[in-house]
Amino acid sequence: MTYKLVLGDYAYSSWSLRAWLLFEKFNIPRDTSFVSFSNPATVADQMPNFAPARTVPAIKTPDGVVLGDSLALAEELASRHPGAGLWPQDPAHRAAARAITAEMHSSFSALRTACPMSLYTGYDWSNPSDEVRADLARIETLWAYARDICKADGPWLCGAYSIADAFYAPVAARIAGFSLPVSAPAQGYVAAHLNDPAFRRWRSMALANGVVLERYAQTHAVLDWPGPATVAAKAVTGQTPENDACPYSGKAAKDCLQLEDGRVFGFCNPFCRDKTVADPMAWPAFVELAFPDTPAPD
Repeated sequence: MTYKLVLGDYAYSSWSLRAWLLFEKFNIPRDTSFVSFSNPATVADQMPNFAPARTVPAIKTPDGVVLGDSLALAEELASRHPGAGLWPQDPAHRAAARAITAEMHSSFSALRTACPMSLYTGYDWSNPSDEVRADLARIETLWAYARDICKADGPWLCGAYSIADAFYAPVAARIAGFSLPVSAPAQGYVAAHLNDPAFRRWRSMALANGVVLERYAQTHAVLDWPGPATVAAKAVTGQTPENDACPYSGKAAKDCLQLEDGRVFGFCNPFCRDKTVADPMAWPAFVELAFPDTPAPD
């Protein structure tokens, strides 16, 4: 059962991140394509096979039904994959997760407008507007409510990772990316997203394949991205890699990266190489190749 999934820009499309996380975290097969955000007026024109969807993300189910709304997409995946755990199994926990997810889907316009998601860099806006502060306060209320109902003692809102966490991942990216003031418990939840290997893989692909769009530029002071430190790596040429085959595709290794300790690994194309350069330890196939004694990331 493979879905066709169409997404937008890695760095800027917060809704695309949400949909991709659902497929990635719950191991749902998909064939993925992308539209360009360079000219947003043409997004719908770039996905004619996904009509009547007009925006990304959108999916086409194996039986040919198109869903262009993210919450509908999430609910349909949960219905079609009941054993995957997209929603909590406990009815009360599931109800709380649905409630906070639906409010995220329809709310927080001040935060969305003032703090567009950008995964390239961070900004210093530690004194946001009153409207953004009100959104942050409501978000913290919802996060605390979910944890209280679900008695969550791990990093995620309702116990195991769920649709609710995927929907709040770009909110966490906005809070971190703009240095927004939130409480220590909220900061812990934000950090869980920034450290999540799946989130790190998405950001790595943004760094490898993204195009900086000036319309998302901010006037705030620029900071380094606030995520975890990564293993240093760089693209190199003219060197012989340790491996013969790309760890992702199995094709012949030719485009190379070099780790900080001088080890060289090959990949089948520049994108496979560059997404790994961005964050080597986020990629299970690379970790298994380069560091077989290290547990692969989830």
